[in-house]
Formats: sequence, C-alpha cells, structure tokens
Amino acid sequence: MYVCGPTVYDLPHLGHGRYTLVWDIARRWFSFQGLEVRYVSNITDIDDNIINRALRENSTEESVAAQFEQQWWDAMDLLGEMRPTDVPHATSYVDEMVELIAAMLDKGVAYRISDGIYFDVSTVSDYGLLAGQPLSSLRAGARIEANDEKRSPLDFALWKFAKPGEPRWQAPFGDGRPGWHTECVVMSLGLLGDGFDLHVGGFDLKFPHHENERAQAVAMGHDFARHWSHSGWVMVGGEKMSKSLGNFTSLTDMLSRVDARAYRLLVLRSHYRSPIEVTPDTIGDAQRALERLDALARRFDVPSLGGATFVRASEYDWEGEAKDLYEGVAAYLDEDLNTPLAVAQLFDAVSAANATADRGEIEHSRALAQAVTILFGALGLALRASNDHVDGESEELVLARDQARATKNWAEADRLRDELEQRGWVVEDSVTGTLIRRP
Repeated sequence: MYVCGPTVYDLPHLGHGRYTLVWDIARRWFSFQGLEVRYVSNITDIDDNIINRALRENSTEESVAAQFEQQWWDAMDLLGEMRPTDVPHATSYVDEMVELIAAMLDKGVAYRISDGIYFDVSTVSDYGLLAGQPLSSLRAGARIEANDEKRSPLDFALWKFAKPGEPRWQAPFGDGRPGWHTECVVMSLGLLGDGFDLHVGGFDLKFPHHENERAQAVAMGHDFARHWSHSGWVMVGGEKMSKSLGNFTSLTDMLSRVDARAYRLLVLRSHYRSPIEVTPDTIGDAQRALERLDALARRFDVPSLGGATFVRASEYDWEGEAKDLYEGVAAYLDEDLNTPLAVAQLFDAVSAANATADRGEIEHSRALAQAVTILFGALGLALRASNDHVDGESEELVLARDQARATKNWAEADRLRDELEQRGWVVEDSVTGTLIRRP
C-alpha cells in the first residue's frame, strides 16, 4: 500500500485523522485475514507552505518540517495507528526526481518555461481517468492561471526554478525544487516497484494529485498502482474540513479532550467513501457506544487487543456463534471494507452476549464476548476492562463485597457498594465478581 502522507507545515486536522484511520483499519484487516502488508506513507517536507511559514516565523524549512512532523506522529500514536513500514521523505529523493524529470524532458512529455519544468498532459491519452472525465472536459472546466506560457492550464509543475532566498537543489535543467506531484511517483515506484497493489489517500487527492502521479508513470512506461481508493471528507456545516478553508479543528486539540478510540469508532460507523460530520453530538454518540463496549469487556473480563501489534484470524479457534460472527463480519469487510454493517453486527453480538449471560449461560456468552473483542481488536479498537489503579483499601473492599455476595449477605454487599462509591468508584457486577472503575 502507498498512502499519501502529510505536508508538515501545520497541526493535523480531523480530516487527516479520518483518512489515516481508514487506511490503518484496512491495513489491519488485510493482516488479520492473513496478508503480508508493506505500508508506505510519505512525508512532504519541502513545499510552498513550509517555505512561507519559515519566512513568517524567521525559521528554517527544516525546523518547520521537523516540528510539525513530530506533531503528526504524536497524533497518530494517540489514535493508536500502526507506524508505516517505510516513511520516505521528499527531500531524500530529490536526486531520483531530477533523473525522472530529465528523462521526461528527453522523451518530450515535459517542457521548459521561464519559471520551471512542466508536464504536458496531452501526451497521456487517458488523462482524466481517475477524475472520471475526458481531457477536453477537464480543460474546459480548468481555472486559467496567470502563467500564460503553459501549453494547457492543466499542465503541472515538475520542477520550480529557485527564487532568491528559497531552498534549492542542483539539476541539469536549472537549480530549484521539485513539484508536489513528482515526489510520490518516485517514492512509490522506488519502494514498491511497478504494479504495486494499492494507492490510497483522501478524496481531495483523487484529482489532480493522484491523476498527475499516474500520468507521469504512464508517460514513462511504468505499470503504476493496480488499484486506487479514496476516503471521504470530514464535513463541518456542509463544507469539507481543510486548512485552506480555515474551518479545521486540530486533531491534537480534540484528542486532548476525547478518548481517541471514540474517533476510531465514529470512523468505523461510516463507510470510508462517505463524508462524515464530526460534531459534539456525533463524537458524544460514539463515546456512549464505546462505553457499552468497555462495559462488555468489564463484565466478561476479556483481554484487550489492538494497539501496536497485529492479530490474525488464524490465531483463534472459531466455533459456534463466534464462528458465525467472524464469517459475517468478514463478509462485510471483504466487500469494499463495509465497516458500518460489520460494526452493526458486532453490536448485535454485544446485546446477545449480555442477554445470554443474564440467563446464566456464562461460558457461552463469554465465548461470544471474546469474539467481539478479537474482531474489534482486528480493526484497531481495543476494549478496556479498566485502566484505573486500584489502591489496597479499595481492593480489600471489593474482596469483602464479593464474599458478602457469595454468602447472600445482600445488606453487607450494599453497604460495601456505598463505601466504594463514596471513595469515588463506579461499582459494577460482572460474571467474575465486583468491578470498579473511575467515572
């Protein structure tokens, strides 16, 4: 998989969190089903926005990029995302980009004008394939830029000649820096080779960025990505969330106030290609649903899965209702990663496990609860029985209450419940005894 990564000039917003969660979920599911996945996601560490921010802050491009790349990884860690197998940085591949651009000039699919080297989109017969529109239609709807030297408004910069004070690299066609659309071609083919399986990103990258990547590869005779996929936007009041619109909430800010697992669950409850609204109401609903899942983990004391390591279906014995649940969830996820229907089936299983336990069929219900935990873990959502440290006196009260309940001394059990609650604990009864947690 090649996943287009961030341009590191600002804090990541909720839209970044959504698309990275989508592809983290996909990666985990592929692995759960037995595939070996090489997951490449790049860092764009040279760009107009980085240059402009460095100028505004009297800093350097390297410092700006390093600062916000660290912010990016901090946010990804909070979201519980697996680190990529490879993290290529654009500035480490400039030599390879220069070679590609020189080859495109030699082949006649690129040309030089006063401010840089441009790609001639007319040289690719199916340009517009990803956009779903022919070249003539795209040209008619294109915004005409001030640069009238270009052969077509759709032609894009492969190399920008350096202006005074800007970072520059040496090239036989003139010192400068690469255009955005060239870096991913070089990095994806360099690390994954021709005909790699899957190229993904947010829907806003479909055109022109991914189309322009594809055009360069095709023009130079490469078999590029075999499959493409794009995730939907995060919406705010009917508009997509983006830095350019100025309507984004930083992912860092949200994760300081909200359980990161709730955002993963919100993403899971929407099909990856559909837009989602992230509001206090939708996050609140996801948090309440998450509490229901954690309550299942507490009731049956099932171990948490997910996190930094993969789980695989082959590691478990699937029998009875657990096998039916796995096969049903797999059928949805194997069909275009249909997480909403898969998650709905998992929540039905939560209800069934609780109902079965209420009838006294403890082992039967525990097996179903374990299957729910395994399958949510496969999607990166770890259920938590408790993360709270229990002090010694509270632990003694718990043991005493369990003893009172075992001898049917209900008055003493109630008294001990009240004492625990006065100490700030939420008290719950489970098939394994008294469970306590902080509210």
